[in-house]
Amino acid sequence: MNWRKFFLQLTIFSAGLLIFLGGGYYWLLSDLPSIRAVETRRLRPSTQILDRHGILLYEVVDPNAGKQVNLVLDQLPPTCVQAILATEDSRFYNHPGIDLVAILRALWQNARAGVLLGNPIVSGGSTLTQQLARNLLMEPEERYEQTVRRKIREAWLAWRLERRYTKNQILALYLDQAYYGNFAYGLEAASQVFFAKPAAHLSRGECSLLAGLIQYPSGYNPLIAPDVAKARQLTVLRLMEESSYIDAQERSQIAAEPLRYRSNLFEIEAPHFVMYVQELLAEALGAERLRDGGLRITTTLDLHLQHEAERSITNQLARLNCQAPSRCQDNIDPNRRVDNAAGVILDASTGEILTMVGSPDYFDERIQGNVNATLTLRQPGSAIKPFTYAAAVDPKWKSVTNLSPLTPASILADLPVSYPVKEDDGSIAPYTPVNYDRTYHGPVSVRTALGSSYNIPTVKVLNRIGVKTLQRIANLAGIDSFSGEHGLALTLGSGEVRLLDLAGAYGIFLNGYPLNPTAILAIESIDDPHWQIDLEHPNLSRPRKIDDGLTSGAAEAREVPQQNEVGSVISPQAAYLITDILSDNQARTPGFGVNSVLKLPFPAAVKTGTTTDWRDNWTMGYTTERIVGVWVGNADNTPMLDVSGVDGAGPIWRDLMKAAHNEPPPSFTQPPGVIERAICTPSGLLPTPVCPMVRRERFIEQSEPTRYDDQFVAIDVDLATGLRASRGTPKERMAQRVYWMLPAEYREWMLSNGIETPPAYPTQDEIVHSSPIPSSEPLVLSVPASYSVFRLANGIPAEHQRIELSGFANTDSPWQTLRLVKDGTIIGSTQNSDHLSSWWTLEAGTHRFWIEGEPEEGGEVVRSQESVVVVEG
Repeated sequence: MNWRKFFLQLTIFSAGLLIFLGGGYYWLLSDLPSIRAVETRRLRPSTQILDRHGILLYEVVDPNAGKQVNLVLDQLPPTCVQAILATEDSRFYNHPGIDLVAILRALWQNARAGVLLGNPIVSGGSTLTQQLARNLLMEPEERYEQTVRRKIREAWLAWRLERRYTKNQILALYLDQAYYGNFAYGLEAASQVFFAKPAAHLSRGECSLLAGLIQYPSGYNPLIAPDVAKARQLTVLRLMEESSYIDAQERSQIAAEPLRYRSNLFEIEAPHFVMYVQELLAEALGAERLRDGGLRITTTLDLHLQHEAERSITNQLARLNCQAPSRCQDNIDPNRRVDNAAGVILDASTGEILTMVGSPDYFDERIQGNVNATLTLRQPGSAIKPFTYAAAVDPKWKSVTNLSPLTPASILADLPVSYPVKEDDGSIAPYTPVNYDRTYHGPVSVRTALGSSYNIPTVKVLNRIGVKTLQRIANLAGIDSFSGEHGLALTLGSGEVRLLDLAGAYGIFLNGYPLNPTAILAIESIDDPHWQIDLEHPNLSRPRKIDDGLTSGAAEAREVPQQNEVGSVISPQAAYLITDILSDNQARTPGFGVNSVLKLPFPAAVKTGTTTDWRDNWTMGYTTERIVGVWVGNADNTPMLDVSGVDGAGPIWRDLMKAAHNEPPPSFTQPPGVIERAICTPSGLLPTPVCPMVRRERFIEQSEPTRYDDQFVAIDVDLATGLRASRGTPKERMAQRVYWMLPAEYREWMLSNGIETPPAYPTQDEIVHSSPIPSSEPLVLSVPASYSVFRLANGIPAEHQRIELSGFANTDSPWQTLRLVKDGTIIGSTQNSDHLSSWWTLEAGTHRFWIEGEPEEGGEVVRSQESVVVVEG
């Protein structure tokens, strides 16, 4: 054996190994900071949040900059520590900084979730120590890298932290640095921000709620989504029970503890909006970058308009509760139990949030004022109805509904109706919608039904197009809270929606496109002019969740409507029709009166909403420049006393609309493809001379009516008997009357409303005993009666304005020839018959009509008495 060669090779291998290990160390670990860096917080410059004009809304200053860690575990309630451990790292005291059991469990869960196939990660294996190392010792750009190098560096730092500090010291460091949302870094700051108390005084319920925020601070924020935060707290309590920190009884007791959030601790403008902005920033930039400070955020808010909105809400609540001088009438209860309201104003072109008032007083604990009511889920009442009608009138949605679209002139039966509904126990119960005024209005047009907010016709429209269709169109418009099973009451507001989402969704009625509300115009670094953020980042506005599953199911497997324009939810023509109805004060008058608070001095579309139990009322509306949404109710969901959308939210909406427009906005523009036609009211068909009222209506081209009205019929009546005139009725006893001939389903409604029905036909006995026509009158012109007066209708083509003329021979046998004559000109004739009829197009002027003819071949010409007819131009 050549030992010299062997030692040479060993030396070369060892040197290579050292070089490899050294290079690997240099590549992996050499630039990592000192472990002791976790003990000192860096000095963080303030972050400024400004309105759109540069006015300061809030300045975020780190109160603990440069301070050493001072949180002592022994001073904290045990529940705070237990909740964190159960939620974030249940094996914290049993691993050296890296938990192989947790890593293997995470690998298994992610494999089952299809991560290797591209699905998102559902579970991580990071320990509490690894989180601390990543957040405090790694650079921001590296913290969220999904690389093996980052995981190795993170694990190395965690292992070194475990060697340097005790478990309790690491836990204290973690609790002092974790981000809880609302600019709160560390448990002490979070305790002050959310509950206005030191961490040492937190209750068990407060501890468990705060522990749940760390995983997703913006999503679980209790000031924005209290229900979601509560659900997260219950998850934390379940994990604590599974980790044996509490038993089932304690879990129930803690869950029942009330959570009362903080009152005023700092100066801030538009607090709900500022907190909303900081949550968007945390989502887009990451909590760590936001914590680093040094940012200048220019928002969309108009602070002057915000102050106007705040004043209006405060004043209206005072009026509703009779707290303003001379505001209460004798018949109004001074305690209407309403203490909360919210409002938003959006730019109708861009979706920029110009105002956001989440409550009348952010710092009023009594009304849970710090809960942002523009972002909480509430029932919208009738404010959701326009989406039902939009799908029903739009030909673009025909592929979904498989039905011919309705038009604003289409007639709906506002009559009693019930639908079978399957209850949770499997039984069938009737669902019987009722109108707000508890009356039935008979045949109503789509225009009137939507404008006056009638419930029964709306439910019938939804039953026609399908609940899934409403869910789909609302989802595409930006409302992501209508998923799941819903019944026909969804169109009356049985689902839940956020005020901000509903305001953005109303954007489809301007041009077909939804608006995604945005809050941020610019993000700049105060120290680094080259630093920038893409404002198109999806987390810088509320993302619209498109639930394609809404159209699934055997009976509902229909296509999404064809996209006439990229991204449009409804066609511009359908959007204009809905807008035209919502801005039509005449259509609104039957339900709200001619001079309601909804009538503005400039064109504006508006819809109110009131839940049946008086818990929520809304007014949503828009112009060509602004979208304004208002909610009135109580944060704890207690019902108000007889406060409707027009009474409660309406006055605030009116104030905000007027404040949002320095000058009257342009009128809504009628798009190509919308036409106007004259129709007979209320049938919605083409008018005839006997139609009682004619008006103009708008239609999407090719959907206009082509059939003439057949509901209003002129009938000759025998004045002596009250029956229809017969052939033997003398003309001096005859009168022509117009009757409304509705289908049989309307009979009871007609009788209850005193609407006269057509007279019956006389029996043969009544004809025999009626006065016979004198024998000197062998020919009779029965229609028109002498001295009848007709009027030409404006806007109706002349060829469609005509009447039927008729006459008969008062003999027992047919005549050889019968002729109908007008002003000496024959306009109709018949042979071997005892009667004749003909249509005559109305002509302005005075005209004379008669019948003439020969009873037998070669006989002498006989003529009837003349009828004089006047047609006014």
